Amino acid sequence: MYQKNQEIGKGIDWLMVWLYVMLVVIGLLCIFSVEYKLGDNVVQNFLGFKKEYSKQFYFFLISLFMAALILLTDSKFFTATANLGYAAGVLLILATFVVGKEVGGSKSWIPLGFMNVQPVEVCKIFTSLALAKYLSFIEPDFTKTKSQIIAAIIAFTPAILSILQKEPGAAIVYFSFGIAFYREGLPAIYLVSLFSLVILIIASIVVPPNALFLVLTIIAAYFCYLYRRRIKRDKNILLAIAGAWILCVGVQKFLVPALFDKVLKPHQVVRIFSTFGIDDYKFKTKEREAEIQKEFSKLGTTKKAGGEKVESYNVKQSKIAIGSGGFWGKGFLQGTQTRGEFVPAQNTDFIFSSVGESFGLVGSAVLMLLYFGLMFRLIFLAERQRSTFSRVYIYCVTGILFFHVALNVCMTLGIAPSPGITLPLLSYGGSSLVTFTILLFIAIKLDADRQMVLR
Repeated sequence: MYQKNQEIGKGIDWLMVWLYVMLVVIGLLCIFSVEYKLGDNVVQNFLGFKKEYSKQFYFFLISLFMAALILLTDSKFFTATANLGYAAGVLLILATFVVGKEVGGSKSWIPLGFMNVQPVEVCKIFTSLALAKYLSFIEPDFTKTKSQIIAAIIAFTPAILSILQKEPGAAIVYFSFGIAFYREGLPAIYLVSLFSLVILIIASIVVPPNALFLVLTIIAAYFCYLYRRRIKRDKNILLAIAGAWILCVGVQKFLVPALFDKVLKPHQVVRIFSTFGIDDYKFKTKEREAEIQKEFSKLGTTKKAGGEKVESYNVKQSKIAIGSGGFWGKGFLQGTQTRGEFVPAQNTDFIFSSVGESFGLVGSAVLMLLYFGLMFRLIFLAERQRSTFSRVYIYCVTGILFFHVALNVCMTLGIAPSPGITLPLLSYGGSSLVTFTILLFIAIKLDADRQMVLR
């Protein structure tokens, strides 16, 4: 579906386009700085499709072609095909269980010859469009439980399938749709409950089980005392406090151990525990104890005042690389840690370490400003839309971008567990680059046609 006499540049927010281009170019420079060897024929390598920076360059060209195609497409195409695309995306994820290729211990990729595609990554596009389609129809009723449940099913079905593929890191990003939900009227209690659950899971990891049980019981008893007069008039308050206590204890005693023993893979468990400096796997079963200890044996230790802190090798090398960059950085092509291949996955998950080492605190700050500029610009675009469909979709894109940047950078700095997700537009990978290009340029196209009311 194409608009008649459509001009590709009409109504385009060029600031968004330039922010996109700058981030992709920075990513290309980072990948090049890591792979380049003295004496390499740069032009030949760029055109040869053998080096990763060469492949990323071609992926960029494919992305630009996709961007141009999107800008020439009628915006109504995205509303008309939203549900069909979502169904196709879910089927594509299901297909990986049959024809998927195993990469990094997860059978969640489909090989296309020149590149591998991760359907759960691509499905973010379809999920964003499907949620925008649904919420544009039920705008006045999103405060109702039925509407919230349907929206949650749309948002989290790909995430559940991702967990079944043993890719919990990719599933985490789907919680980013909560930002769009909140903007459209989701009660804040849901976000507070989710944040509280995360705090409880972290507490279950770092606090001894009996001590945490005692703390939860004391908190429940305190609320009973605080509301003692109201409890005398309404016993439902007591039941609510007791129910919350049972739920919290259930999460601590059963859900968290099941998560670490049945869902997460050994190396993912170790990443999480090493983030908190814990060298013992407190939820271990006899079946997993040996493999967990094997993973722990691969870690290095860093002496700190008051004892030792256990860190994964990846994170430890990443922090060394970033720290060695100092304020101004070592300079382009001057990094010793990243160019010496001390940092694993330095072109993908840990690409931020090459920015920190080469360009220092200043370069890292500029990169973060570009990302925040992109996200704030997206929010600005979202708020000026006449169409609920466009607003919801752009907020979905903003949430996805924020989660990816926050989780990846925090992982690289060692202040969050490593979920194995990319840094948008910088990390090497055609699947990631094309996905974020499509996400952003659909948002740009919807904004260009913001005078249209889409459903």
